[in-house]
Amino acid sequence: MGRLDAMALFVRVAELGSFAAAATQLGVARSVVTRQIAKLEAHLGVKLLERTTRRLSLTSAGQIYLERCRNILTEVEIAEEAVAEGRHEPKGPIRMGLPLSFGLRRLMPLLTKFASRYPEITLAMDFNDRHMNLIDESFDVSIRITSRLAPGEVVRRLGESTLLTVASPDYLQRRGVPEHPDDLSEHDCLGYAPLLNGEAWAYLIDGEARRVRLPLRMQASNGDALVEAAMAGLGVALQPDFIVAEAVAQGRLQTLLQEFAPPPHGIYAVFPSSRFMPQRVRLLVDALQGGLSGEGLPAGS
Repeated sequence: MGRLDAMALFVRVAELGSFAAAATQLGVARSVVTRQIAKLEAHLGVKLLERTTRRLSLTSAGQIYLERCRNILTEVEIAEEAVAEGRHEPKGPIRMGLPLSFGLRRLMPLLTKFASRYPEITLAMDFNDRHMNLIDESFDVSIRITSRLAPGEVVRRLGESTLLTVASPDYLQRRGVPEHPDDLSEHDCLGYAPLLNGEAWAYLIDGEARRVRLPLRMQASNGDALVEAAMAGLGVALQPDFIVAEAVAQGRLQTLLQEFAPPPHGIYAVFPSSRFMPQRVRLLVDALQGGLSGEGLPAGS
């Protein structure tokens, strides 16, 4: 194994905190990883990792070496990309995490166009609403819709999405139209799982964000399921505009409490680190950002 390969292996082990996890990602035996790290430590004459029964930790020398390795590997990637750009068609794999409903409704049309434009780039897409660990799961990028980002996350904003309170016309005729978020306590509410004991819905009341905790008649881990229930007249739902837009435009759902709507959530591309981003990933994120710009609830809804 060459010096650069050994550095890359060390970075992978340090980021994952485990020889076994690194071996699994690379598709090699754990003994291969431990042996190569031992050779690297012997070459340097210092200990890079402290081994415990539960997890690896970096020594002070290991912390310094990790940052230097990252810088060197980034410079190598930049040099290779600079030589390759303009001469070769972008190629290689992109592993990405996508929220289920948004991914299917808004991103798949953009991704199919991207795949047609760049046939040498392969896409591996994981449609899942859970919070993904990009490093542990070897994702190049994840798309997340949120109002809160964790400190230090490396992101690029692609757009925004608004939460809308909706119910069917027949439900509102039977139960009345709520005029204030507090009125929802007298209604049947349909909420997003996995919260089991009621869900706090956020509204702007008297200029301040306030969470209204409501008992839920029905819960589901997918917004499309809740919109189906709302269209069937089972209650009031709070869902993103990209899920309810079509039903609102068709008159099957009616928007409520719009004057109390909280600020939009951001739609972000989230990256595993601030290291150099491969050209193929940059092209993908550019395509998504361009495709999502200007999207929202159709006019007249």
